[in-house]
Amino acid sequence: MAFNRGRIWLGGLVGGVVWTGWSFIVGRYVITDARYVAAQNAGLFLKTPRYPFFVGEWIALLFILAIAVAHLYAWARAGLGPGPGTALKVGFLAGFFAGFPGNFGQATWSPVSRAIPFGWMVEMWLGAILAALVAGALYKVPSPAADMHPAGTPAPSKI
Repeated sequence: MAFNRGRIWLGGLVGGVVWTGWSFIVGRYVITDARYVAAQNAGLFLKTPRYPFFVGEWIALLFILAIAVAHLYAWARAGLGPGPGTALKVGFLAGFFAGFPGNFGQATWSPVSRAIPFGWMVEMWLGAILAALVAGALYKVPSPAADMHPAGTPAPSKI
């Protein structure tokens, strides 16, 4: 089965933009800066990050995850069929894996407000679903003409 790698990457990159926007919304309006400041003032969070470029690194991680989700969608559609149903399944599973276990542990054992790990879980879970929906919407199967040379002979395999 041939995959449209260009569309996988496009879906992953656009999904990364969507996931980054979702991450900003959750951090700003669900968790809120006030909860982070309260946790810092209580000594539960560091006042400065251990990694100096954390925001940039976080955004890069979201893009990597979105590209992985786009690949998962392309692979899954062969067995589950194309469309938003498959994208929802892929996003739901990827988001669960990325967002639930660690944040469940944080909500259980961390002394911070449960709203913080809950917000992180929602950020990862729904972010993965949104990225998968975007990837699914942008994915198109490669046309048979793309596998042909101008002379009409099959193109060499691209592996």
